[in-house]
Amino acid sequence: MGDSKEAGAEAPPAGATARGGLSLLPQGESEEPSAQGSALFLGGNEVKSRAVVKYSSAPARTAFARLEEKTDLKLPPANWLRESAKLGPAGTTILGNSKKSKPFSSFGMAYDFIDSVGNDVDVVSDSENIKKLLKIPYSKSHVSMAVHRVGRTLLLDELDIQELFMRSSQTGDWTWLKEFYQRLIDQKWQRKKKSKEHWYQKAILSKFLYYSINGDGAAQPVPSATEPQEPSSSDQTGDVDQASWPAPFEMPSPVSEDPSASSQGSDPLEPSYIVGHVASAPKEQNLTTLFSDGENSQGLKNDFVRNILWTFEDIHMLVGSNMPIFGGGRYPAVSLRLRDNNKPINVLTGIDYWLDNLICNVPELVMCFHVNGIVQKYEMIKTEEIPNLENSNFSTKVIKDIAQNILSFLKSNCTKEGHTYWLFKASGSDIVKLYDLTTLCEETEDKYQNPFTMPVAILLYKVACNMMMKKNQNKKYYGTIRTLLLNCVKLLDKSRHPQIIASANYMLSELFQLDEPKKEESPESPLNENSDESYSEEEEEMPDSDENGSYSTSSDPPDDNKAVAIIKSVGELSVPEKYKSIHQIRPSCAFPVCHDTEERCRLVLSYVLEGLKSVDSSIKKESDLPAADPNTPIPLKYEDESTRGGPEGLEKQMALFLDKMGSLQKGNYSSQSGMIPGSWQHKMKLQLILKSSKAYYVLSDAAMSLQKYGRALRYIKLALQSHDTYCCLCTNMLSEVLLFLSQYLTLCGDIQLMLAQNANNRAAYLEEFNYQTKEDQEILHSLHRESSCQGFAWATDLSTDLESQLSVSCKCYEAAHEILQFSNLKSQNPEHYVQVLKRMGNVRNEIGVFYMNQAAALQSERVVSKSVSTAEQQLWKKSFSCFEKGIHNFESIDDATNAALLLCNTGRLMRICAQAHCGAGDEFKREFSPEEGLYYNKAVDYYLKALRSLGTRDIHPTVWDSVNWELSTTYFTMATLQQDYAPLSRKAQEQIEKEVSEAMMKSLKHCDVDSVSARQPLCQYRAATIHHRLASMYHSCLRNQVGDEHLRKQHRVLADLHYSKAVKFFQLLKDTPCELLRVQLERVAFAEFQMTSQNSNVGKLKTLSGALDIMVRTKHAFQLIRKELVEELAQPKSEETTPVADSSPGLNREEVLKLLSIFESRLSFLLLQSIKLLSSTKKKTGNIEEDVALTTNKQIYSQLLRATANRNTALWERVDVLIRLLDQLAPGRGSTVP
Repeated sequence: MGDSKEAGAEAPPAGATARGGLSLLPQGESEEPSAQGSALFLGGNEVKSRAVVKYSSAPARTAFARLEEKTDLKLPPANWLRESAKLGPAGTTILGNSKKSKPFSSFGMAYDFIDSVGNDVDVVSDSENIKKLLKIPYSKSHVSMAVHRVGRTLLLDELDIQELFMRSSQTGDWTWLKEFYQRLIDQKWQRKKKSKEHWYQKAILSKFLYYSINGDGAAQPVPSATEPQEPSSSDQTGDVDQASWPAPFEMPSPVSEDPSASSQGSDPLEPSYIVGHVASAPKEQNLTTLFSDGENSQGLKNDFVRNILWTFEDIHMLVGSNMPIFGGGRYPAVSLRLRDNNKPINVLTGIDYWLDNLICNVPELVMCFHVNGIVQKYEMIKTEEIPNLENSNFSTKVIKDIAQNILSFLKSNCTKEGHTYWLFKASGSDIVKLYDLTTLCEETEDKYQNPFTMPVAILLYKVACNMMMKKNQNKKYYGTIRTLLLNCVKLLDKSRHPQIIASANYMLSELFQLDEPKKEESPESPLNENSDESYSEEEEEMPDSDENGSYSTSSDPPDDNKAVAIIKSVGELSVPEKYKSIHQIRPSCAFPVCHDTEERCRLVLSYVLEGLKSVDSSIKKESDLPAADPNTPIPLKYEDESTRGGPEGLEKQMALFLDKMGSLQKGNYSSQSGMIPGSWQHKMKLQLILKSSKAYYVLSDAAMSLQKYGRALRYIKLALQSHDTYCCLCTNMLSEVLLFLSQYLTLCGDIQLMLAQNANNRAAYLEEFNYQTKEDQEILHSLHRESSCQGFAWATDLSTDLESQLSVSCKCYEAAHEILQFSNLKSQNPEHYVQVLKRMGNVRNEIGVFYMNQAAALQSERVVSKSVSTAEQQLWKKSFSCFEKGIHNFESIDDATNAALLLCNTGRLMRICAQAHCGAGDEFKREFSPEEGLYYNKAVDYYLKALRSLGTRDIHPTVWDSVNWELSTTYFTMATLQQDYAPLSRKAQEQIEKEVSEAMMKSLKHCDVDSVSARQPLCQYRAATIHHRLASMYHSCLRNQVGDEHLRKQHRVLADLHYSKAVKFFQLLKDTPCELLRVQLERVAFAEFQMTSQNSNVGKLKTLSGALDIMVRTKHAFQLIRKELVEELAQPKSEETTPVADSSPGLNREEVLKLLSIFESRLSFLLLQSIKLLSSTKKKTGNIEEDVALTTNKQIYSQLLRATANRNTALWERVDVLIRLLDQLAPGRGSTVP
């Protein structure tokens, strides 16, 4: 506050001693004035001031003793310098007054009111520092303060240069700052001793206060032996002042591993564990040992009688004050001052008194006047009248402007968190300079010489922890939290503070949400990720500091370019709104933009690695650990089927795994590094390892979505290795962690399945799998300090064998499923449980199909006559077992569609079994065997079960149609085999025909010919083929049957019906002309057979006419054949330039030639028979129509004979001739040629 002769009797005793601990004001306590603010109207200017007491340790307020006139204050009272509850801490302070602020007083307050720091409060400081700043334009005294920034809050502490340099002279510390000070500021620095007048005034004030609380009003001299106490006290004052400054920061050795001394924190899996370090982090050295024991420990305490939240205009300040407040009677709250009647009150003293009363919300001031220590009179002055006192006039608005300008100046230039800034004004100078002491200190050999380093780091850490605890709103503060923690880590020495660094790195990793999609930052708040500061440094420069140290005054050397900013004249601070534009600029803390998931996870892993390094470095028993070089990659080898023992070996590994899972429930603990359960290292490493496993899981999932399956397997291997280490360290496995493991194993199963399905890229996947970053190697090295990390080796090896990969995938899902049975996870996570069962069913289907295809391949390689091999039967059993388990998985979660698909595949397996049995025996003596019938009927049963599982077509039309088609195919195949290889040795012909007919009709029932789909042409062809085969069967029965005329007639009708339907379906198809032609020829043969049994010419002629009509209707088939033949002829001309687009097989020319020859012969036969019959009937009847028909038939017959006589005619020409002849044969068409 300047020298006492300038300020007069500036302040009441403000001595501070350590108090026992924080306590809140009891409700209704009247020690303090009202906490409501007051608006003061002084000199026509409105000044808004509001004071709220946040904490008070002062005793109940009592009235002061009014001293009688002529009381001699030079004589000490009987109670002088004795502890007094009425004076509070002032009673134990030397001479009742300590104007010196503790060097860390603001930190003590900040620790106690952590909620206010970084967000709501602009300034935290001792009231004496606030007053000194606001008096800068009025005072010639020097100003020296340390400034620190935390968020938007500035912490101000007195930086006593004299005491600092006295210490430097004795210990050699701070020499860098002393040299800097002497070079740039005061080249002839020497310690200034305080005058006798100074100590005289202090003694008078001290005695006055003790008289005021004594109550008897009389001087009670103490024995003469105590008289010399005053000068000795003055010496003691100097010693105490000197002792109040800390040594450069020195830390004790790393934390002891004693569990009793390091068991802070809660459950290792609670997110609040790290946040709990708000209290426990400083206890790494218990904060009393953060500095040397003794005098330095008191620097971090909140020693103020009151902590007041003072709002002065728009500035929010957390202020510490020790001013005694008296009250009682007609004066509920007054401050007590002593003045020399011969010295008028000056401006500095007036401002001092006014600000003290404003800060403490005291409405009145009682002034006691004395002359040479003899009390003269008392005077009562209201607080709002102080600015208007004679000789002490000042404008409250100017004080407000000064406050706003100083705050704006500091906020604009003290931009780096963690840095110590020095605000300095030399005595008698008008220039205020701001230096960055951290930058200056870093230029020295030991950057930890700054004693503010540790308190600042702890405060940054505490504020970040406090913000993290506010879970409902902390996301918007993530940028601020990250900046606080990064600066905290940057300040601390890794070897000295492993716990705080590990905790800060863990919190940094927690800021990145691995399980949520990234939210893009708005363009208004970009952040350069490589910047150590997240505050914007592009704020507009102050108009008075752009030269930054280029001044022309002779008192300041021109080479002072170290100043961050300069106020060239203290008069500028009185100019209204001089720095208002800068004051409005708030720091911008933007969270780093991670452009993809991998970048976000890599950031998390980098913080996790730093945390692990800190933990590992604090564990002493490193000599007992197995030697490992973090720079040497740990081999990620893969083994083939022969070395691993195949799927059978997996069973043993799975059994071991499940045993381990059971033991985890019992809380088994094993650590190779010798960490003590419950120690901070143990709890922190658990958290960091769990975080790394989550990050690797997210990385694996991202790689999986990019189809980088080798990389995905590498990451999930690291995730499972992390989890395995976690299991070794954990003493109480929580269900949440078991759920994570289930998710990891599920993803691992997915990856192994995709690797199996993409075997063509195995070389690329192997290369991805074997790649490893240095960061991953170092994390793995830290994991290997605790366990072998081989618990999940069975799940994460990259195999070269398809069967092994599928088996591993299945085992992963089974393990994930087993884990869900623990701790009731199944009911707590129904969605994940359903997904695991779905995947398990799916992979079992894949394995079943794999074994089924292997069996089919063996079957195709087998010699026809050979019986079914044991290997085939084993494959059938494996396949059937997988399908059966898969069906059970899907049915247990009511997944009817997938259950139907697996039932369908089981049906296909039964058909393969049936086909395997059909190859046994001699082909010429081949009969449909009972085994074939058995397996085909089993296939039918499974297909029917699939349909029952689906219920109706509406549930899943595609699957329904697929099952229906397979069922139709099974019935059709069974009927075809029975028809072609009739088991006559076991069954009668009639029974076989009946079974074939039933099977064919069932196949037809499940063959959907009406629904428009890609399968419709197949269905139509199937239906046409069924009708054709049934017609042929009935035709054959009719030929071979003798006797029962009713049955013969029934077969005749059925054969005719099925032939008609077969023709109808074949005509719908564009690519089956040969089949259509064959059916029509069979119909003609059927007509010829009927004609042989007819006796009358009329009947025969009618039958012949019908047969010729059938012949005419074959024109459609011949037109399709001709079209394809013409396309084939045109093809060679253009195939040199244009490749064949349609790779479907063309016409079977041999088949066409054969059918064409048959057709020509049958047409020739029918025409000849027709001519014969018409010629014989002409002689009897003479019918004109018959004459025309006879003439036409003769002409056509003649042309047909000539055409067939020439054997060199091209195929397409022969087809052309037939089409022309059929046109002529058609009634009413004449002889037109198409």
